[in-house]
Amino acid sequence: MEPLHIIFFGPVNSGKSTLVNALCGQEVSLVSPVPGTTTDPVRKRIELPLGIGPAVLVDTAGLDDTSRLGPERRRRTQAVMDEADIAVVLGDGETVEELLVTLGKAGIPAVRYHRDESIDTLLQNVAAVLPRRQESFLTGALVRSGDKVVLVMPQDSEAPKGRLILPQVQVIRELLDRGCVPCCCTPETLETALECAPTLVITDSQVFSRVNAALPADLPLTSFSVLLAAAKGDIRVFVEGAAAIDGLRDGDRVLIAEACTHVPDTEDIGRVKIPNLLRKRADVRVEIAAGNDFPEDLSPYALIIHCGACVANKALVRSRTRKALLAGVPITNYGIALAKLQGMLERVVLP
Repeated sequence: MEPLHIIFFGPVNSGKSTLVNALCGQEVSLVSPVPGTTTDPVRKRIELPLGIGPAVLVDTAGLDDTSRLGPERRRRTQAVMDEADIAVVLGDGETVEELLVTLGKAGIPAVRYHRDESIDTLLQNVAAVLPRRQESFLTGALVRSGDKVVLVMPQDSEAPKGRLILPQVQVIRELLDRGCVPCCCTPETLETALECAPTLVITDSQVFSRVNAALPADLPLTSFSVLLAAAKGDIRVFVEGAAAIDGLRDGDRVLIAEACTHVPDTEDIGRVKIPNLLRKRADVRVEIAAGNDFPEDLSPYALIIHCGACVANKALVRSRTRKALLAGVPITNYGIALAKLQGMLERVVLP
């Protein structure tokens, strides 16, 4: 289950850091009477009672920070709002009231907290506004108990040494939980893996064409990124957005949006492989936005291609999708875009 992101907002010295520390039972954020002590958002994973469950608490800088770095701190605080499932708002004043209006327009449940309230009261209030969460599966209706599923996972320079990437781990665990039999392989060992007679093949999107060439035409094929696109975003919007690839022209600007930050590699999917495939269609200008650095003005872009968002939550992906649609800019994700660029989107099954 994806952890709830609970974001703490309020003016400078309103007690946000003190409250986060009290909830965690340890000093997560530095507490000081000096205004502007909290600068960048501070995150802490925790398990909360009353049915709230796993959560990420995010302490933020003061909304009314007037220091020299205040504008940048406020920008980072506002960027974090996109990932909020629940907002805890401290303090009073015009800035706080404006924030509550903004949260309401964005559909983000807000809980007011006053210094004289207990932690138990806060938790009860948070539990009362919990978003309805239904059990869902990354693999959707694509598998049933007893199915054999081949997972194709390249172990190239982009693969983390000694471990698997999060979507691969999540899918393997889900298949086991659903009574399926996962068979893991690399593209080089795919032929042997197919001897198990699978009912579905799930691959890393970057080897779509290579895997497809090795499969019978009637064997369903999808990718880890496509599964994430359906779980965290609106798969229909992403498929519709991919159609914009056919209309790209020389000079168009394309935004590659990464939810995380990482040191790019020579085989990087978002910074190397997708741009190279795009430029086979048109001489486009590719720009990268990593982490929380998602542009406020999206109107200059002809297309946005978002990563699989394996480390981001559903709220962030859907907020960015909403912003793109409001700006009239088509948006898709890595898996859908790669299938489109390799001429096989119609071949891919969606969960």
